[in-house]
Amino acid sequence: MTILEVNNIAKRFGKLVAVKDISMAIPEGQIRGLIGPNGSGKTTTFHLISGFLKPTSGEVLFKGQPITGKTPNRIAKRGLVRTFQLTSVYRDMSVRQNVHMGHHIHANKKSVEISNNTKLPSISSIEDSTSWILEHMNLSDEADTPARMLPAGMQRVLSIATALAVRPNLLMLDEPLAGLNPTEKSNVAQKISGLSDFGITILLVEHDVRSVLSICDKITVINFGEKIAEGTADEITKHPAVIEAYLGKSEGHNA
Repeated sequence: MTILEVNNIAKRFGKLVAVKDISMAIPEGQIRGLIGPNGSGKTTTFHLISGFLKPTSGEVLFKGQPITGKTPNRIAKRGLVRTFQLTSVYRDMSVRQNVHMGHHIHANKKSVEISNNTKLPSISSIEDSTSWILEHMNLSDEADTPARMLPAGMQRVLSIATALAVRPNLLMLDEPLAGLNPTEKSNVAQKISGLSDFGITILLVEHDVRSVLSICDKITVINFGEKIAEGTADEITKHPAVIEAYLGKSEGHNA
């Protein structure tokens, strides 16, 4: 089943066309990467899908229902949740308090046992859900530590854990590996890969092309606001348009 369908979305800022008629379909449970050179329009595309920008034209469907133009909060309540490039944690709160805060959408419910078709365990209270997420994300030992005291990699894991508290069907990750050392990247990438075991679909924008190629089932590549390629890692690395766009440039070049 297709969980996210993007149909010819475009975004214009005056005479500037930031995104031009991009379409893609993501099936449930897939880890999809969205990559492209600097200024290619991938972040704008992310904003259009998640409701932080309204498309000039085109449509976004989530679980078969249109979400175009809806607010991020309303979209999140439907099960599409995103993180941000800058680690979105409450720095002065403890790790446990951060994850607890992530349940705010469910605050008026007696249970977080939500019918969202994921394989996340049904848990009867927010406290139990918080504890399960901390354990699953290997954050239990730091539960009472202020978030600001965590290394960058663990803050990124905490950001994902907090988003997981919303119990999303689709999790959009904005550069989850940015600024991390190789060990931290490996740890966070492993956590991202593990989310698909619970039926959670992942869409991520990332500069680290090698990591994207290693963890994503399929990759969409855009350049100058247009989709230029889509396929598996093997297909993408051999695609002439992608090689021309940036894979053929110096290894240190960021997408």
